[in-house]
Amino acid sequence: MRRRALLSVAALVPLAALTACGGTGAAESSGDKTVTVYSVDGLADWYTPQFAEFTKQTGIAVQLVESGSGEVVSRLAQEKASTQADVAVTLPPYIQKAAGDGLLADYKVPGSELTTGGAANYTPLVNNYLCFIYNPEKAGTAPSTWDDLLDPRFKGKLQYSTPGQAGDGTAVLIQLQHVLGKEGALAYLKKLEANNVGPSSSTGKLQPKVSKGEILVANGDVQMNLASKNNDGSAFDLFFPADATGKRSTFALPYYMGLVNNAPHGDNGKKLMEFLLGTQAQSQVSAQAFGIPARSDVKATDANAVTVQKVMEGVEVWQPDWSAIIAAMDADIAAYQSAVGKS
Repeated sequence: MRRRALLSVAALVPLAALTACGGTGAAESSGDKTVTVYSVDGLADWYTPQFAEFTKQTGIAVQLVESGSGEVVSRLAQEKASTQADVAVTLPPYIQKAAGDGLLADYKVPGSELTTGGAANYTPLVNNYLCFIYNPEKAGTAPSTWDDLLDPRFKGKLQYSTPGQAGDGTAVLIQLQHVLGKEGALAYLKKLEANNVGPSSSTGKLQPKVSKGEILVANGDVQMNLASKNNDGSAFDLFFPADATGKRSTFALPYYMGLVNNAPHGDNGKKLMEFLLGTQAQSQVSAQAFGIPARSDVKATDANAVTVQKVMEGVEVWQPDWSAIIAAMDADIAAYQSAVGKS
């Protein structure tokens, strides 16, 4: 089954034949023919063919370590004195945190001038948006508003990934702050806790639970959820909760990539980043994984792109102030944990 799987951050998954096996020793013994990527999960359907093509063209084997968004940055920080990764891919605000903590090197990927929202040490890779999913067969009346999610019929049948650990979970907190204000968001999440199954560090692991009817509602993102519906036949629908006025809104939650500071195979990391942001790879991200190309000169017109456009119809897209979010993130996560009784 192709799904957004959470792999152990200790496990290195080779996507091409390596000359040695296991952990960082494989990278070291493979010399300049290896590049290691620490990535948030969700792009496997695109990564697999793209990494294979990259290896075919360059002879460089790609090793992938998938985890939650926060875990990507945590591992980079833990390994700062002995860097293992070459490229990091994660969601906001974690890419901004990695940059602020000095974990990423300055590198302007060719083509990054055709993207929006990047910086000297990270660039958008694939565009995406926050959403929610529900099981239409077992949920009864479809939820459509934030207040609907407080309905007692969802007690023990709703789950969202944990803010501070998962990028999509942190996005839920950010979205609610936008809709209700910071205090209103905390008050809402405190009420929602009555229905919440419990914490989850992986948004992707919630998809099969909703599809099977183990839970009825979960958070997600457009790219990951549409890919799961298409590739796995997942039995859920996407929705964007409306506020009290009926307005549905969301914000862009791109996959960002950056070159890791003091990367052991930095030149190979640069080559891979250039490849992934190249027009060929970008032109295939929609058809292969329901992603939206980050490059403005690459326009997806395939059936998957049309599906994304239909899903987003009538949804207002707003732009977060990531600098302000990063500055307040530790305090906001602590306030969230206190509000839901997990401090």
